[in-house]
Amino acid sequence: MTSRTLRVGVTQWHATTDIAANLATALRLIDRAAADGAQLVTLPENGLMLGTNAQMRAAALHEDSDEVRRLRRAAATHGVAVVLGGMKNRTAEATYNSALVIDADGELVGRYDKMHLFDATIGGQSFEASTVERPGAGPVLLDLDGIRIGLTICYDVRFPELSRALAAAGAEVLLVPAAFVRSTGAAHWHTLLRARAIENLAYVVAPATVHSPDPDFTDAFATYGHALVVSPWGDVLADLGEDPEAVRVVELDLEAVSRARSTLPVLAGRRGADEYNDDPRVLALAGRGASAEGAR
Repeated sequence: MTSRTLRVGVTQWHATTDIAANLATALRLIDRAAADGAQLVTLPENGLMLGTNAQMRAAALHEDSDEVRRLRRAAATHGVAVVLGGMKNRTAEATYNSALVIDADGELVGRYDKMHLFDATIGGQSFEASTVERPGAGPVLLDLDGIRIGLTICYDVRFPELSRALAAAGAEVLLVPAAFVRSTGAAHWHTLLRARAIENLAYVVAPATVHSPDPDFTDAFATYGHALVVSPWGDVLADLGEDPEAVRVVELDLEAVSRARSTLPVLAGRRGADEYNDDPRVLALAGRGASAEGAR
């Protein structure tokens, strides 16, 4: 029996407002990943342009932009699939944060629009993504040579119901391209990604942007880096640390997903959706304080 494997290139770089420089980095890393035998190359969220909300809104690209066409040519040249993990995508109806999916022939076969927008204030800095983009409408799966891959983007990782829905629909690999804030990344990044892998018994592949290595350079917002590949058992197979330009090709053994799901059949043990949607029953009980009061 032939083993099922997928060689995935996970990338990381320091992204700025310089779209041409960011694109050149993306193309270099695609070249390097392809030379190392990657079948799929994953690029981070905001890898083509990372700036303030106003800057990213103004610089939103179209799917038929020269930048996307050059990524498509690179995919076709090397015969690799590419997922641009998230770009500000200006469409006829709205701007979305879209993961664009390019096949090994260079065809743009579709996209996933980020469902959960990062509206938060961290360390006094406001991240109001909804002022830039509109949320997407639903989950998306890729099928690459019979391997199902679930698409998510960055903040989606904090909403486990999305990853679970993708896994329940057959995803063996979950992509989490990110531009994760540095402070929350240090606290939560590894834990969240390992949790999504463990609870779904799936590989997690998470390309990432990273803060500037120059302490005198001020990023619009500093990102954490540490692009990761995590096994279905929660082991970290690759961690790119804080390298400002890096790629690692990791061979994913899809039989490991089958073995993990056979050992812990959590997906098979899920109950019907209606049972989870029922309002919880509330059990009222007296605490020590109430009992003591009543004894007086």
